[in-house]
Amino acid sequence: MADAAPLRLLAEDADDLAIISAALQDAVAKVGDVVYEPRARRLTLAFNRFRWEAGVRQRVRSALQLGGVLDLKARKVRRDRPDAVVELLAVTFEPAEAPGGTVTLSFAGGGDLRAQVECVDAVLADVSQPWPTPRKPAHEDDAP
Repeated sequence: MADAAPLRLLAEDADDLAIISAALQDAVAKVGDVVYEPRARRLTLAFNRFRWEAGVRQRVRSALQLGGVLDLKARKVRRDRPDAVVELLAVTFEPAEAPGGTVTLSFAGGGDLRAQVECVDAVLADVSQPWPTPRKPAHEDDAP
């Protein structure tokens, strides 16, 4: 499966967003690779994503874009340090007045980004060729 096609995923509801979340688990990004464009109502993040679907130790450059973003709040994310690295744990959606709600990107260490959105409108796309990585991300519940 190492030669799996690049991912191109679209999310229009919470279930779709859960699939994107699974694909992005353990992705890493620099804080400077987070771009919020209030006038365009768009949030774009560039990640080095671990290719869980490939069955081998590879990462690939990927971009996540959220549309219809009305507001963005950051908690425990060092915006003053653009080279600081964050590791994504999950992307979730909490509904509010339909079809809107909050998309939360939760990072290791307790930080998060909360995007208030008109509706779920997310796109994830791989934008580079994959490259080998020496380590597979580990989790506390993984067997030794």
